[in-house]
Amino acid sequence: MHISFQVDSEQGSSRLDADIHTLIVAGWAGRDHAAIEHHIEELAALGISRPSAVPLYYRIASNQLTQAGQVQVVGPDSSGEVETFVFAAGGELYVSIASDHTDRKLEAHSVALSKQACVKPVATGAWRLAEVAEYWDELVIRSYIEENGETVLYQEGPLASLRTPQDLIAGYTNGAAMLPAGSGMTCGTVAAIGGIRPAQSFTMELFDPRRQRILRHSYQVEVLPEIA
Repeated sequence: MHISFQVDSEQGSSRLDADIHTLIVAGWAGRDHAAIEHHIEELAALGISRPSAVPLYYRIASNQLTQAGQVQVVGPDSSGEVETFVFAAGGELYVSIASDHTDRKLEAHSVALSKQACVKPVATGAWRLAEVAEYWDELVIRSYIEENGETVLYQEGPLASLRTPQDLIAGYTNGAAMLPAGSGMTCGTVAAIGGIRPAQSFTMELFDPRRQRILRHSYQVEVLPEIA
């Protein structure tokens, strides 16, 4: 999948074209066991079975990546999840923000299939991972949804609550510090405030408190009829 990013770095802004042919969703990526258990219980309330291992790495078709501002889903039971998105391009790692949009009804049957059923929106902006790796734990991910005509904070938490990209990459590559060229990985999410639920609008952010900058992306959800 060919996607482009505007990379803001200490050297200025530049365009980066990336060909992502391997897409990985790192699930159950919390650093704190209690936080993982909370998310497992959230999903268990929806009838979703406990994971077989922690973390788990789901391969998703790379053509599911999109930078569009509107996505289409089948049925009313899907929802977004804000995650950092780390990808390899030109021999370097970059970080952006993505939504692991997932069909919750299908998730009760198969987590892997539910993740494949929905596209994965990703922002058009990115940072060099090397510039934020030293203070990675201070970065904050958050998301907002529209409910009853109001913008509501849906998720928020520091990346200190999640495994680092280096840890997740090593777990996927059997110890290597670098993702293979053309690979991208979402790196886990934080709990939903008020419970997991669908929304017609989803906004996600990655906040860098040291440099006072934000990666942000919003998308609208169009629900297609679920025909039996």
